[in-house]
Amino acid sequence: MASGIGRYAFALAPLAAAALWGGMYVVSKWGFALIPPVTLGFLRVAVGAGALSLVVAGRGGSTPSRDEWPTFVALGGWVTLTVATQFVGTELTNASQGSLLTVLTPVFTVLLGAAVLGERVTAAKAGGMTLAGVGTAVVLAGQYDLASTAAGNAAGVALLLIGSAAWAGYTVWGVRAVRRHGALRAATYSSLASLPLLGALAVGELWYLGVSPTDIPLTPASVAAVAYLGLGATAAAWFLWYKGLEYVPAGTVAVFFFAQPAVGSALGAALLGESLGTGFVVGAALMSAGIWTVSRERASPTDEAVDTAAE
Repeated sequence: MASGIGRYAFALAPLAAAALWGGMYVVSKWGFALIPPVTLGFLRVAVGAGALSLVVAGRGGSTPSRDEWPTFVALGGWVTLTVATQFVGTELTNASQGSLLTVLTPVFTVLLGAAVLGERVTAAKAGGMTLAGVGTAVVLAGQYDLASTAAGNAAGVALLLIGSAAWAGYTVWGVRAVRRHGALRAATYSSLASLPLLGALAVGELWYLGVSPTDIPLTPASVAAVAYLGLGATAAAWFLWYKGLEYVPAGTVAVFFFAQPAVGSALGAALLGESLGTGFVVGAALMSAGIWTVSRERASPTDEAVDTAAE
């Protein structure tokens, strides 16, 4: 395990992942106009898994043994549940609902980390998570009309809640796999393991909608959407997210997820000329303070025992 400055430098990898996810909601919504949601999710993971596989092959990595595959298949199940519920839920909800419900992931992750891994929820961690959550809510209040949050689709809300909990599961149950096999192999083979399930769901979706695969438009817009979601929001982001788990507890990694809406707002201002306002500044400051508080906390003895068992 790394220590000191190096440990915390690697712990910032999930922040880069959150940055890559910042524009995912907008790109996903845009992509749904061209490709059905589960099919888009399958294409996203297929591209991401392919890119990660090329990196593993280029580094001379070995394929999993028979004893290793059950771990990756289980993580692939979490991937399937996350992507399917997240993309269908995103299509059914409005922007404010999607953003608010997505940032419940850190809460689910901390709770699961405590229940499954025995990670301690200290006062500093709880306080930092609360501060980051309040800051994120302030950012979202300046970006969306939160009064419209209750006006969306109830099924979409339920699916997004499941998706948030599923990503927390992928994070928490991935800890031992990441620390045993490394972030790259864990992200690669869990993505590959999800493809048969996601592929079957995509086939079912196309059949239900009466859409032929040849009906999906191959345009610069559709290619760009799949490329961003596959290479940026999947291959790079999932590796970076798991890279953080190599060095710090799942509950600590989770707090970086709060940065996702702030990054999305900043991208909107930079690329679309949207106004940020004072709410963004205040919210981002609160969120940053919360993230800083949680990221400074050292692993508890229980967390260190998890690290040792995984080595």
